[in-house]
Amino acid sequence: MIRNRMKEHRARLGLKQEDLARMVGVRRETIGNLEKGRYNPSLVLAWNIAAVFGVSIEEVFTVEAETSEAGSYRSF
Repeated sequence: MIRNRMKEHRARLGLKQEDLARMVGVRRETIGNLEKGRYNPSLVLAWNIAAVFGVSIEEVFTVEAETSEAGSYRSF
């Protein structure tokens, strides 16, 4: 599972979803779906989003893997 802090970084820069979408070459709906965790970005898209925010990919996206059948997760 990939979690993200896109909304937080967008707010810091005063960007709307539409603004970020235009800057990275996707539709606004894609940004909304990413923020809601409905869609995982390609590596190129994650890289481009992080570049707009001026941070590393790891500052925006966190990868977590399920570790037990109980549904707990651990970060990598």
